[in-house]
Amino acid sequence: MSLRISPVNACPSFGTRHSKPILMSHKKHFPVPDDLPSVFVVTDTLDLHGFFPEQVPEILDAFLENALETGLSRLRVAHGKGRSRLKFEVVRILKADSRVAAFGDAPPELGGWGATCVELKQPKGTVPN
Repeated sequence: MSLRISPVNACPSFGTRHSKPILMSHKKHFPVPDDLPSVFVVTDTLDLHGFFPEQVPEILDAFLENALETGLSRLRVAHGKGRSRLKFEVVRILKADSRVAAFGDAPPELGGWGATCVELKQPKGTVPN
């Protein structure tokens, strides 16, 4: 599998966040399609349009893990506006994730309240991108 990394971070810095631990309920598992591409482009943006809320925890966890592995420190998660159940899931997960330093609505030019910007904690001894 090849990885191509975007050198651009989508979101500006944030202040600190407050988090409360949560209990995760059941996880639903969905079948993986056989026709997945063999090359994935890793960027600092995750677009959740078209996914079900039950899929968000697994997808967001993998996205955050990949971002840390590739040295990305600022991310953007697009979930849509309106009464977005996707946004609710994203915020719920980010509040409880120890890898997250801060998060908040994206600036208007990057999606406004239809996207969430995330700043990750960097492992000691690394320089954020």
